[in-house]
Amino acid sequence: GFKWVTEAKAHNKARLIVVDPRFNRSASVADVYAPIRAGTDIAFLGGVINYLLTNDKMQRDYVTHYTDASFIVREEFAFQDGLYSGYDAENRLYDKSTWDYEFGDDGFARVDPTLAHPRCVLNLMKQHYSRYTPEMVVRVCGTPKEKFQQICEMIGSTATPTRAMTIMYALGWTQHSIGSQMIRCG
Repeated sequence: GFKWVTEAKAHNKARLIVVDPRFNRSASVADVYAPIRAGTDIAFLGGVINYLLTNDKMQRDYVTHYTDASFIVREEFAFQDGLYSGYDAENRLYDKSTWDYEFGDDGFARVDPTLAHPRCVLNLMKQHYSRYTPEMVVRVCGTPKEKFQQICEMIGSTATPTRAMTIMYALGWTQHSIGSQMIRCG
């Protein structure tokens, strides 16, 4: 599959970002390589999501009309101390009924196309990912701040109707069973 990434770089001016604990063959042909500590990929992605949401780097029309970003979530929904609402500690299970949307009298989910409602999915995402600051990403992942910022800006530059981005996420295993994570964007 990586053949198509190199084809896109060679013929379509695609740029490649590799985020991985190891400088590998993919990283050797990347436009930007950022090292991370093994197992910190979710913190890195959380930081990218926070950057994109904070800086309004999204295709707003698409997000509003083709995702659940404008849907209003029930008032009972909460996230506190690392747990979502509905957690039953004794059974270590979630009752997910509080995670549902609010529904109108017509039976359809209530929406806010302006994305201003504090409990619309987009604003709950902003609140949730706000903890993934660049400083936290640098501390947890060990990625140089300049590299993290550069990657966020590159990804953010695709937030227009005329640009596209693909994230390819893979977990690989070496002969020593050490996991690696990588993001390839084209």
